[in-house]
Amino acid sequence: MMKRSILCFGEALIDMHGEGSDGHGFARHFVPYAGGAPANVAVALAKLGNHVRFAGMLGLDRFGDFLLHSLQQAGVDTVDVVRTGEANTALAFVTLDGRGERSFAFYRPPSADLLFRAEHFRPQAFNDTAVFHACSNSMTDTDLAEVTLIAMRRARDAGTLVSFDLNLRPALWPRHVEPRPHVWPALLLADVVKLSAEEFDWLANEGEEVFLERLWSGNARLLIVTDGPQPLRWFHPDVQGELPCYDVPMVDSTGAGDAFVGGLLHQLAEQGITASNLDAWVATLPRLHAALRYASACGAVAVTRHGSFASMPRPDEVEQFMETYA
Repeated sequence: MMKRSILCFGEALIDMHGEGSDGHGFARHFVPYAGGAPANVAVALAKLGNHVRFAGMLGLDRFGDFLLHSLQQAGVDTVDVVRTGEANTALAFVTLDGRGERSFAFYRPPSADLLFRAEHFRPQAFNDTAVFHACSNSMTDTDLAEVTLIAMRRARDAGTLVSFDLNLRPALWPRHVEPRPHVWPALLLADVVKLSAEEFDWLANEGEEVFLERLWSGNARLLIVTDGPQPLRWFHPDVQGELPCYDVPMVDSTGAGDAFVGGLLHQLAEQGITASNLDAWVATLPRLHAALRYASACGAVAVTRHGSFASMPRPDEVEQFMETYA
C-alpha cells in the first residue's frame, strides 16, 4: 500500500489580525489566529482528508497551547510537536490593506520554533512519510536552517517526495544577511518547488534561463510560480506552460499560498506520486493541469475569508467552488 502520511516542518505561530482603526491607521484591537506557513499547509491537508503530521516546537505558554489545540482540532497529528519553556511562541501582527493584501510585523526571534534541533525528530519520523514539506521561514536562523536541510536529506534518503515553498518573508531575515545563498541548498534538495511571481523574479535576478538551469541541476522536477488571480506558470526541465487561475473578490490573502500548496500536495499524495514517477506524471498534462486547477481553487477559496488555519477549505467547499467557477 502506498504511504499516505505527509509531514510538514517549520514554524507555527500566532497571526494577530488587526481589526478596526483609530483614525491614524492603527488597529483598535488584534484577534489571534493560529498560523505559520508549514502549519497552514498541514491544516489544509488535514481538512482535505489526508493523514498529516506537523513537526515543530511550541512554547510552553498559552499561545503554544492554543496552537497545539488548533492543530489537533483541525485533524493534524501532533506526535512530532515538541514543547519548550526556553522561549515563547512567535507572534506575527497582520495588517490588511483595502484590497485584502497583508503585511507582517514579526516578533521572532527569540521564539520557540527556532529552538527545534535534529535530535527532536523521532527516529521513525520519516519512515512512513510520502511527502515532506518545508519553507524558507525555518532557514532564517543558522542552526534551524541546518536542521531543515538535514530533514530534507533524511526525507530523500527515505524515498520521500520533498516539497519546498520559498514563502520569503524579508522581515524575518537578519538585516545583514542576503537570503539567496541560504535558500539555494533547499531549492536544490526539493523535488517540487513553489514560488510566487515576486519570488521567481527575485531568484532569477540574473535571468530566467540561468535560474532554471541551476534549479534543474539539483533534484527539482517541477516548479510552480503563482501570481494571485493571474495565470500560474509551471516548469519542468523538458516542458513548461501556463494555466488560468480563479479571480475572486479577496477578503484576506493570508494563507492563500499555503492553501494552494496543500491542495497540490493532496493531489500528489492521492495519486501516489513519488520522486521516481514525478516526471511521467508531469508529462501527462491533463493530470498535471487538473491538480494545479484544484490547488488554485483551494487558494481562491482561502482568500475569500479571514484567518490562516480558519481559511483552509474542506473538499466539499473546493468541489462546490470549482463547479461554480467552471
